[in-house]
Amino acid sequence: MDHAAVLALFDRDMREGAQPDGPDARVERVGRIVRQVSSEHGWNGVVWSDLDAAGADAAITEQIAHFSGLGREFEWKLYGHDLPVDLGQRLRAAGFVGQPEETLMIGEVAGLNLDAEPPEGIRILPVTDSAGVDLVAQVHEKAFGTDGSRLRHQLLAQLRADADTVVAVVALAGDTPVSAARMELVPGTRFAGLWGGGTVEGWRGRGIYRALVAHRARAAVDRGYRYLQVDAMSSSRPILERLGFEPLTTTTPYVYTP
Repeated sequence: MDHAAVLALFDRDMREGAQPDGPDARVERVGRIVRQVSSEHGWNGVVWSDLDAAGADAAITEQIAHFSGLGREFEWKLYGHDLPVDLGQRLRAAGFVGQPEETLMIGEVAGLNLDAEPPEGIRILPVTDSAGVDLVAQVHEKAFGTDGSRLRHQLLAQLRADADTVVAVVALAGDTPVSAARMELVPGTRFAGLWGGGTVEGWRGRGIYRALVAHRARAAVDRGYRYLQVDAMSSSRPILERLGFEPLTTTTPYVYTP
């Protein structure tokens, strides 16, 4: 894989050319900023910027004023190659709080190992309705220790508005949800994004996460996508590398609360 070429394509298609991630969201292009504005239940934030040292602080101030005027907490999604090089420091100085750094990993589906199957006693259930969405949210809350209401609202809205833009699955041990994940499909691009992969403590290390990645990757192949993208935590990166994903850069969420 040509890392520089694929990263440039990712920036162009998925960031500068970003599309709304749900029916209650819109993407706005203001100067050298691309941002998504959504409801209080959706994701609000900056997905792309092309700034220099002279204009960065003013651009940050403008985004704070915009989202604060809406009463929205928002995220500035900073990538390791974004400019200026001290943009993260500038965000912190403006009141943003940095979250744990993740690794942007991309795999070309033709070269991925997609043979992983769920371990014995685990079945993978496609999520198509509100009952399935509730199971995904339950797993999210147990696996990550965070509130799943935003995920519940977003996923249900996506399934109702256009089910072809999202693939969600839950892994069950008997009738107990133990792992869940989703894949967001962006029409007109070559990328599908893997999100929310989480496994409940006590069920980790058994190959369930790996099986869910492979399941979604096969679904992406069936739909004609060339690349899969993951913002990987340190615990996920070794698994993804064994499947054939490659690290391209880092990504750090910076969150501002009005």
